[in-house]
Amino acid sequence: MAVGLAHFLVVSALLFCLGLYGVLTRRNAVAILMGIELMLNAANINLVAFNKYVAPAALNGQVFTLVVITLAACEVGVGLALVMAAYRNLETVQVDRINMLKW
Repeated sequence: MAVGLAHFLVVSALLFCLGLYGVLTRRNAVAILMGIELMLNAANINLVAFNKYVAPAALNGQVFTLVVITLAACEVGVGLALVMAAYRNLETVQVDRINMLKW
């Protein structure tokens, strides 16, 4: 049995749903960032899979995947810096307790 495009799309959809579940149900800021990373990795699987099956000679999917990986690295850096700043000031990383803008 050969692995086709549908197999990659199913894995990507499951990974995206798992990440979305993590973002919507977690209250810890680090766990939310991990859920966002899962969703971005699901998008990367889609990009590479469609590139392989639609236009194998082109490298558009791989280039966009590298852009998404770079974006994810920047998101993690900024997100963790915000989490550390919130933890220093409020001594918690629970997103429902971080209410510094509600003055």
